Amino acid sequence: MSSANILVVEDELVTRSTLKSVFEAEGYNVFEANDGTEMHQILNENDINLIIMDINLPGKNGLLLAREIREHKNIALIFLTGRDNEVDKILGLEIGADDYITKPFNPRELTIRARNLLTRTMQDNLYFEQVRQKVENYKFSGWTLEIDSRSLISPNGELFKLPRSEFRAILHFIENPGKIQTRADLLMKMTGRELKAHDRTVDVTIRRIRKHFETVPESAEIISTIHGEGYRFCGELE
Repeated sequence: MSSANILVVEDELVTRSTLKSVFEAEGYNVFEANDGTEMHQILNENDINLIIMDINLPGKNGLLLAREIREHKNIALIFLTGRDNEVDKILGLEIGADDYITKPFNPRELTIRARNLLTRTMQDNLYFEQVRQKVENYKFSGWTLEIDSRSLISPNGELFKLPRSEFRAILHFIENPGKIQTRADLLMKMTGRELKAHDRTVDVTIRRIRKHFETVPESAEIISTIHGEGYRFCGELE
């Protein structure tokens, strides 16, 4: 996917120039933004496949900008930031970032993770199109998972637009009802990454999914924890 369009949102000129050079050397088209205003302008005028964004930005920070992006678009998103505390990482993942990398970074590792994410995104689009051609939605325990819009609809009609990781996880659960899914299996399905020590991506994603289900009290146990093993989907498919 060497012709993909990458948007770098970074206010530090040296870092931004470095990222531009690194990804252009890999054959990507690179756009640059200093802040959220420039970012939105580029997104409105171009078909961007991946955003690489710092959290510390002038004006709105990266966490706020990521939330705005997720309200309207499902673009692949990597946080590349000097903020390495656990709270920021969890917040970034909860908002819907696909990956979180701290500075200083290894350019080779970054390009590999970006390429893998872009490849997965393209494969996902093909896969979800195949799924959509077979079924428009899945219904379970009064809930509906819409394939086309990648949304979860509650029995009360409340709609939750799902970030990519949440949608992948729920779809995987539905396609494997009753089976225990380990954290390693879920992380690979969601991100294509192998599970490493202290990686909380799966736990954060499951927690966000459960918040949706908990808006309907009787749905709180649709995803159950199997201690020492992983998680299991307990919804009743209709």
